[in-house]
Amino acid sequence: MDFNVRKLATDAGIFFSRAVQFTEEKLGQAEKTELDAHFENLLSRADCTKNWTEKIYRQTEVLLQPNPGARIEDFLYEKLDRKVPARPTNGEILSQFMLEAAKEFGSGTPYGSTLIKVGDCQRRLGGAEREFLQSSSISFLTPLRNFLEGDWRTISRERRLLENRRLDLDACKARLKKARAAEAKAACEGEAVPDFQETRPRNYVLSASASALWNEELDKAEHELRVAQTEFDRQAEVTRLLLEGISSTHVNHLRCLCEFVEAQAMYYNQCHKYMLELQRELGSCSGDIRCPDSSDVGSPADPSAFPSQSSPSALETDALQIEEVQPPASGTRTAKVLYDYDAADSSELSLRADELITVYTVPGMDSDWLIGERGNQKGKVPVTYLELLS
Repeated sequence: MDFNVRKLATDAGIFFSRAVQFTEEKLGQAEKTELDAHFENLLSRADCTKNWTEKIYRQTEVLLQPNPGARIEDFLYEKLDRKVPARPTNGEILSQFMLEAAKEFGSGTPYGSTLIKVGDCQRRLGGAEREFLQSSSISFLTPLRNFLEGDWRTISRERRLLENRRLDLDACKARLKKARAAEAKAACEGEAVPDFQETRPRNYVLSASASALWNEELDKAEHELRVAQTEFDRQAEVTRLLLEGISSTHVNHLRCLCEFVEAQAMYYNQCHKYMLELQRELGSCSGDIRCPDSSDVGSPADPSAFPSQSSPSALETDALQIEEVQPPASGTRTAKVLYDYDAADSSELSLRADELITVYTVPGMDSDWLIGERGNQKGKVPVTYLELLS
């Protein structure tokens, strides 16, 4: 307990000394050790990186999840170290409403059958959006958050420590300056001729004692200054190395930005593909659908509005192909799943992180996908969610 009290008193003294030095600097009554220009540039660059990274991170969150309530919910789950529950996308909710409406109106009616086709397309669009949100969060948002909550906090802590070391150094310089002035004054008083007519030359004795005392104080101040200078130089070097690491942070964020652009391009490409398929499906049956018109409510829709196609939907074709696919005699590989993946339709295989599956490719298949097998389950799986082991 006695040790803790002494430590508390020492810490309080150091804090008071720093507060006095800081106040005097603000009032222009004390000198301040300035950092070199290169160091100041590193500090400015680091602050700029932090500010813009924070703005980009916040706005990307808004882009990926416009609902502020959902963002707050995700934040709370993250702080509680709990898994965020699966949340349906707007496209998936719209798809559910359309399919339920089709059941009410009758799937055999033109309106009901069209609702089913559009609802199925909205479901696939919602699945593509979910995949885009997951990949963007992993490849772009997570590295930015790691910088703000990890690297930047370390830099900020070392910068505060450097500022404390600077205040200690400047306080030691001020004490040394005062000690030298007092020692010089005591030396001048010691040179005065003592009055030896007195029984005891009191003035001479006091002057000599004061001079010795200030000499001792001067030696102590010089020693404290050397220690403070050493600690300041060491902390400045540590902080400099961390600040120079901002260049590596820029390189890492550049790579993550490119991955975000790739994921965004893939997402919009998938959406465009699904919409073209829906357009062809609606065009193939437009002759049977009578859309209202301002001049003739009963006039049929213009078939030229959609390119006609009589082939089955992409979902049915994919499902048929998956059922007929057989693994090759050679060329199968084992893959480890990196992230959870929810199948967008019956042609895909849902994945769970860290599980092992068998994968292979088939002629004519998109290079971004593989056929995955787990037991008696089989379906398409995205390559970006896998780590090929053999």
